[in-house]
Amino acid sequence: MLNRIISKILRTPPFPKLMIRSILRLHSFCYTVAGGMSIQLEGGTHPKHRIMQYKEWFIDNINKDSVVLDVGCNTGMMPKVMSHKVKFVYGIEIEKKLIQEAEQKHSNHNIEFICADATTYDYAKCRLIDCVTLSNVLEHIEYRVEFLKKLTQQITWQDETDKKLLIRVPMIDREWIAVYKKELGVDYRLDPTHYTEYTYAQFEQELTDSDIEILSYRIRFGEIYAICKAS
Repeated sequence: MLNRIISKILRTPPFPKLMIRSILRLHSFCYTVAGGMSIQLEGGTHPKHRIMQYKEWFIDNINKDSVVLDVGCNTGMMPKVMSHKVKFVYGIEIEKKLIQEAEQKHSNHNIEFICADATTYDYAKCRLIDCVTLSNVLEHIEYRVEFLKKLTQQITWQDETDKKLLIRVPMIDREWIAVYKKELGVDYRLDPTHYTEYTYAQFEQELTDSDIEILSYRIRFGEIYAICKAS
């Protein structure tokens, strides 16, 4: 009985019009809180790492003799995972505290962590690169096309005919409610530091503008995983 009364109230004008934005903001808040709580329950690691298995995708698409540049390495988890397969890994991250944590927790003999702004760093300082990885990084960069062009042009590639990039980005059309939030002017982003969240068409156009070809891709858990090649 109570459920029917509440349901009727929620559907009665002008209640939806007055409350929808607040409800959508509450939805975003609950998403954030749920993430924080789940990290605590999982002993300090977000369950998305286990469920989404994105690390495995990167590992499956790099070669054992590769020198990899991981852009936006955060606390160094990805470089550490990749270091067990490849010859050498660079991990670049702008936040000094994150680099310090990376060096403390995820250092290895074949990893070099670089504390620098990935959009301005001189990549010519690095050794010959076989593959660049960007795992949930592009969305944090405002001028993405300019960044990608500079990155791929400044790197000294091991093979000029095989300039490989592995890119993972979040999608805005991961669910209807994110698109609806944007339509109503409510913050729809998974992270407030995101400059964008993608549709596939937008992602493809940005890479085309950056002289990067998408060789193959898949969509999983509302994210694009793309194997790419720079011109």
